[in-house]
Amino acid sequence: MQFSSDCFLPRFWFVFLLIVVVGVAVDCNSEGDALNAWKSQLVDPNNVLQSWDPTLVNPCTWFHVTCNSENSVTRLDLGNANLSGTLVPQLGQLANLQYLEVFGNNLSGAIPTAIGNLTSLVSLNLQHNQFTGVIPTSLGNLISLSYLNLNGNKFSGIIPSDLFQLVQRGNLRVMNVSDNMFAGTVHRGNLTLTTIIQDPKAS
Repeated sequence: MQFSSDCFLPRFWFVFLLIVVVGVAVDCNSEGDALNAWKSQLVDPNNVLQSWDPTLVNPCTWFHVTCNSENSVTRLDLGNANLSGTLVPQLGQLANLQYLEVFGNNLSGAIPTAIGNLTSLVSLNLQHNQFTGVIPTSLGNLISLSYLNLNGNKFSGIIPSDLFQLVQRGNLRVMNVSDNMFAGTVHRGNLTLTTIIQDPKAS
């Protein structure tokens, strides 16, 4: 039996396109899986996460989630949502995330090291929660970060020198680390444009 090239080519392109579409769907669904893993660790008395249905193709129709034109998550807006629980390492899989806004909740525990994978992140707003532990050095990888708000938590230790690199690059506009249990102070260089807000302590 012979097959004509005219019949073969349409089938080839159909299979190719199918592979591409399935690949995109898997990527989008992996972001949904990451968010669902986080949801499973949260206590949500006001049901603000009720729309987070892991059976959907992607999380772009979920409330408090914003996606780009490629159906990849770019924003999580969950400020003042009365959530408790922890952040999870799976959040580090949201490669295009630009805004992580979870201020004014009752979130606790440490910042996962994997948050340092979010190199597109512009704003990390964790203020007024119950976070503890030290700031992971991996946050120094957040080369796009402009706003870092960690105030009003229970962080301790010293602020890692890796964060100073963000200050030196000039991208970081605001770093608020006040109302925590940090040791020492951050000294603002003469040439940096970063606004540093901290508790007045002797170095």
